[in-house]
Amino acid sequence: MSTTHVFDLEIFQDYFLAAFKNINTNEVQTFEMFEGQSLDKVGLRKALKSLLISFNGNSFDVPLLSLALSGADTVALKNCADSIIVNNTRGFQLENEFKFKTLKKLNHIDLIEIAPGMMSLKMYGGRLHCETLQDLPFEPTHSVQPGEREILRSYCINDLALTQALYMHLLPQIDLRIEMGNKYDFDLRSKSDAQIAEMVICQEVSKISGVPVKKPNFTTGTNFFYRAPDFITFETVELKFLLNSLQADPFVVLDSGKLNEPEWLKNLSLKLGDSTYTLGVGGLHSTEESTAHLADDDTILVDRDVTSYYPNIILSCDLAPAHLGKAFLKVYKSIVEQRIDAKRSGDKVTDAALKVVIKGSFGKFGSKYSGLYSPDLLIQTTITGQLALLMLIEQLEAQSIAVISANTDGIVIKCPRSKSELMQNIVYGWEVITGFETDETEYKALYSRDVNNYIALTPKGFKAKGAFALNIGGLFKNPTSEISTQAVIKYSQDGTPVETTIQDCTDICRFLSLRSVKGGALDQNKKYLGKAIRWYYSTQINDPITYKINGYVVPRTAGARAMMTLPGAFPSDVNFEWYIKESNDILKSIGATYEIPKTVCELSQTRLDLEEFF
Repeated sequence: MSTTHVFDLEIFQDYFLAAFKNINTNEVQTFEMFEGQSLDKVGLRKALKSLLISFNGNSFDVPLLSLALSGADTVALKNCADSIIVNNTRGFQLENEFKFKTLKKLNHIDLIEIAPGMMSLKMYGGRLHCETLQDLPFEPTHSVQPGEREILRSYCINDLALTQALYMHLLPQIDLRIEMGNKYDFDLRSKSDAQIAEMVICQEVSKISGVPVKKPNFTTGTNFFYRAPDFITFETVELKFLLNSLQADPFVVLDSGKLNEPEWLKNLSLKLGDSTYTLGVGGLHSTEESTAHLADDDTILVDRDVTSYYPNIILSCDLAPAHLGKAFLKVYKSIVEQRIDAKRSGDKVTDAALKVVIKGSFGKFGSKYSGLYSPDLLIQTTITGQLALLMLIEQLEAQSIAVISANTDGIVIKCPRSKSELMQNIVYGWEVITGFETDETEYKALYSRDVNNYIALTPKGFKAKGAFALNIGGLFKNPTSEISTQAVIKYSQDGTPVETTIQDCTDICRFLSLRSVKGGALDQNKKYLGKAIRWYYSTQINDPITYKINGYVVPRTAGARAMMTLPGAFPSDVNFEWYIKESNDILKSIGATYEIPKTVCELSQTRLDLEEFF
C-alpha cells in the first residue's frame, strides 16, 4: 500500500515552504528555500511519489511545485502564485509565462471539487469542528525574517490537519469515484458530481455516435419556447390561461448562458385554495410563512414526493439536448434503469454511483461551458414538473383537500380523514395520467418558517430542512447555534423544555456559529481573527466582532466570544439565556409561542403541552 500524504505550500518573496504529512504516522516533512538554503529537490521528488492529497492543488500547489523543481527562485514562485491568485492564470498560459512544465503522472487527489459548495479550507475545517482555525499570520507581501519561519511552519502544519480532516470526511465519496473511474476508465477522484456526469454521459454518447461531444453555442438573445406535453391539462380558467401564456412568451438566453424568464412570470402569484404559489425556471414554490399544521383524529398530513422527478420527465417526454439527440436518450435511459436495478438488488455502490451521474447532469444542462448545455431541455423539464404538480393541486383542491406546501418535486397535503381514500384515488389517477410515481411520508406535524425552512415530525422521528437542518460535523452548512434548533426539535417531539436541552448540553460545538468575513475580522480587543471565524455567546461580552477593513459589525456577533481554538473544557461563561431566547425566536418563526420559565422552580414544574402552542 502506498504512503498517503496531505500537502500544502507557503510562498513569499523570500521564503518557500512545502510541507507533507503522512496521515498514518502523522510525521511531517518540510522542504524550504530561502537565502542561504537551496531547495532539496531530490527529497521533494521522493515525497511526490506517494498518494498526494491537496486542497486546490491542481490549480495552485502542483503548478508551483513544478516551477520550484524547475529551478525557480522564491521571487519567481511568488510572482507565479500572484498570477494564479490575482489574474486566475491557469494551465498552458501559466507554463508559457513562467517557462516550466507541470508535473505529470502524479497520484494526486484534489479535494476542492469533491467538497460541497465552494469555500475556503478554513470554512470546511470550521464545519467539521476542527481544533484550530488559523489565518495566514503575515500579509502576502511580508518579508519573512528568520525567526518567523517557524510561525509559518506551524501555520502550514495546521492547514495540513484541516486538509486531512476533510480528506477523511470525504473518503466515502472518493471511494465511490474510484469505483466509477474503474467502470468508465477515467480518473474521477478529483471531480465534482456535475463534472463526473458530464464526462460519463459525453463518453457514452460518443461511443454511440462515433464523434466527440462538443459544447453547443447559443448566442445571447436566442429565444426558446416552452411546449407542454399532452398530459398537461387544467380545469380552471386561471390555470388554462397560465398554460397558454407559458407557451406564448419566450425564454431568452442571457450573456451568462442562463435563461431569462418572461417578466410576468417573475411577478406571478398564483392562488389555489388557501395557498399561494410562485413559478419560474427555479421551480414551483408555495409562499407560506410562520405556519404550523398538526395531524389529529380528524386530519392527516401527508407528504407526496415524486420519485426521480426530473429524470422521469426527461425520459417520458423524450427530452434531449438537440446536439446529442437520440444517443443521449439511449445513454440516459440506460443509466436510470441500471440505477433502479441496482437499488432493487441492494447494490449500493452502483446505486450511489449512478445517482451521482443522474443528479449531476441536470446542473450541466444550464451551463454554457458544458457539452450537455441545453437551455430548452432545462425549461421543458422544470416547467413541465411545475405544471404537473399544479394539475395534482388543482384536482385535490377541487375536492376541498388542502395542499399546504409545494416545492419543486413534491407537495404536503392536509386531508380530512373522511376523505383519505378520495385523496389516494386522486393521487393514483394523476400518476396514471402523467406516468410519474410518488412516495408517501406521513407527518405528525409540520412547522414552517417558509417553504424552504421547516421542521416536520414523522412517526419515526423528524425531518428538518434549510436553517433548521442539523448538520453537526457535516459539510453542507455552517454551524449556527445548533443547540437552539436541537432544543426546538426536542420540545416539538416530546415537550422537553428548551431550557433543559440547552443547559444539559456540555458539547461546546453545539453552541458555535461559523461564518466567512471578507477582509477578515477583529475581536472586541482588536485582535485579528481571520477570514473564517467561529464564536459562542458569552455572559462576559456585550460588544460585537467587527470587520477589519471598515470597522462595521459582523452580523449576529453582539456578545460573541471568538473561539478559534476549541477548549479542553466547557467554557464557564456560555450565555445560556441567549440560546434559550434563540429557541424561543425559532418557535415563533414556525408559528408557535413558548413561555420561558423565569425560575428553576418553574422550569422543574413545566412540561408544556405541544398542542397549546402550535
